[in-house]
Amino acid sequence: MKKTAFFVCFLFLALTGAQAQSFTFRGLDKSPMDMAYYPDDYAHDRKFAPAKIGTDKAMIRITYSRPAKNGREIFGTKLAPYGKPWRAGANEAPEIKFYQDVTFGDKKIKAGTYALLAIPTETEWTIILSSDVDQWGAYSYNEALDVARVTVPVQKSDSLIENFSIQFVKKDAKTATMYLGWDTVLVAVPVGL
Repeated sequence: MKKTAFFVCFLFLALTGAQAQSFTFRGLDKSPMDMAYYPDDYAHDRKFAPAKIGTDKAMIRITYSRPAKNGREIFGTKLAPYGKPWRAGANEAPEIKFYQDVTFGDKKIKAGTYALLAIPTETEWTIILSSDVDQWGAYSYNEALDVARVTVPVQKSDSLIENFSIQFVKKDAKTATMYLGWDTVLVAVPVGL
């Protein structure tokens, strides 16, 4: 009886071990996912440098994919067409989470999670917050689900931005600027409490 139980356990372990060994992960995504916080590096500092953030609470987190320029023309092409909704990055539309009520541009926004989209043109971008989260790209974009739209002017970057990037810069105790940039294009959206 002991030999039979031992044999069954050995067979089970051998079979499950063989299955685990045959599993392989898919390769790295061409457009890696990243995260931007305001205050900057909030999650890291909360764990490793709590004195740095003091009593500050997280205000915003954005999860987004960062495509590379790779020598391509970006804006005004099928990658980021002018005058059409664009996912502001790659893969899924970025997800922006407001931990508290904020002013986004000149719009009052309730705490919550939204999709972040843009409609770029040569001179300005319309930044869109949509209630339609978990959408792939902007292919299923539905204007009726817009929560807010903010129009900001295009600026030229001093240097080439190889990977699409989003970052917050503190302005004062209650306001920051959210920068989105790629190639030589830069836009800035004011955000505040």
